Amino acid sequence: MSLVKFKNRKRPFRDLITRDYFDSDDFSGNRLWNNGQSLLENFWNGKSEEPALNIKEEDDKFEIELAAPGFSKKDFEVTVDDGYLNISAEKSDSKKEKEDNFTRKEFSYNSFSRSLLLPENIKEEEITASYHDGILSFDLAKKEETKKEEPKKIEIA
Repeated sequence: MSLVKFKNRKRPFRDLITRDYFDSDDFSGNRLWNNGQSLLENFWNGKSEEPALNIKEEDDKFEIELAAPGFSKKDFEVTVDDGYLNISAEKSDSKKEKEDNFTRKEFSYNSFSRSLLLPENIKEEEITASYHDGILSFDLAKKEETKKEEPKKIEIA
């Protein structure tokens, strides 16, 4: 097992890895593969896993894309609360066929939930979202940055 100390504690979206130390064995052993199955296989077998997420930073905004195929717009609930962008979705389906000598009933249930700690320079009231072709997209506009004042040197008398 190898541990790497994070040096920059003020990175945007720091909750994607929430521990002070990154355990590479845990990440590769348990996050990418779980009991011989990939995360995508686990997600679509009714287990609650986090779907893939891309974050792109531009000069004036962040763009987030979340892969959630098979859902519709009405399945999602997105909120901004106390500096967190909370994304969740839930979908269930059932089918029943009744013939003369048998009855077949099938059902499925899929859900997920993700919460992202937003950087302090985001305009929360201007966050927009869209869903198209299985991708949930967000645009997060940045606030104008205020210039930091130079440290003031105080002379000792």
